[in-house]
Amino acid sequence: MVNLKAGNHEAILTSETYTTKLGAKGGIVSVQLNPPNDDRYERKNSVHREPYFVLKSTNGETIGTSELYSSASPRD
Repeated sequence: MVNLKAGNHEAILTSETYTTKLGAKGGIVSVQLNPPNDDRYERKNSVHREPYFVLKSTNGETIGTSELYSSASPRD
């Protein structure tokens, strides 16, 4: 699994679980390449209406899911 951490060391994105180290390294590359593209983010709300996002790759596969945020502003 890949965790992307903010400057305060809190995880802001968690990937799927990988079965191999090579798969995890590919996940790291995806996390590095895709964030600059706004169209790769799917903005959602949990069942408790807490905002979060899903980062997707160019082929639409989920790279990772964010933490839950207190409002849409910090999520965005």
